Amino acid sequence: MKLYTKISSGKFKGKRLELPSLSTTRSTKSIVKESFFNVIRDEIYSLTFIEGFGGSGVMASEAVSNGAREAIAIEKDRAAFKITQSNLSSLQSSNLKAINGDSFALLPDLVNSQNNGKVLLYLDPPFDIRAGFDDIYEKLVNLISQLKKEKIYMIVFEHNSDFKFGDEISAFKLVKFKKFGATSLSYFQ
Repeated sequence: MKLYTKISSGKFKGKRLELPSLSTTRSTKSIVKESFFNVIRDEIYSLTFIEGFGGSGVMASEAVSNGAREAIAIEKDRAAFKITQSNLSSLQSSNLKAINGDSFALLPDLVNSQNNGKVLLYLDPPFDIRAGFDDIYEKLVNLISQLKKEKIYMIVFEHNSDFKFGDEISAFKLVKFKKFGATSLSYFQ
């Protein structure tokens, strides 16, 4: 049985997107997605939105729907990537791109080579699902240290509420934190 989510705002509002298997991806809850876009909607217009750990590509799709200059979804799982690709192409927007690969390997070059303004980086790893993700937050902090600060507008982590980022992201400052039960959003600028 196929599962679906909908784009909740912007020019693609109501468009249905297929979800990949929930055994390999973890879909962003609607309340989290809506809260995030309510916070950044007025700031997204001149930004490149990059969704690491893209899953269905719903966050990238929602970003372009709300006016992002362009959006990129990166997904490692091949079956999930095929769904991401299908979802993005169904929107018929030249501003959306899907990349099949490892976010940890691809993001430094992708972010650091941006020449079209700044990046809003949304990182939502499948922290409760995939094996080998026990040290995911340490890996994310290490990843952030490889990025050129001048290329970043904002980094937003969707993470397990039990985890709190400390001073380990020294180049960026925590500017907002919002908890949604077991899931939280931490915004760094």
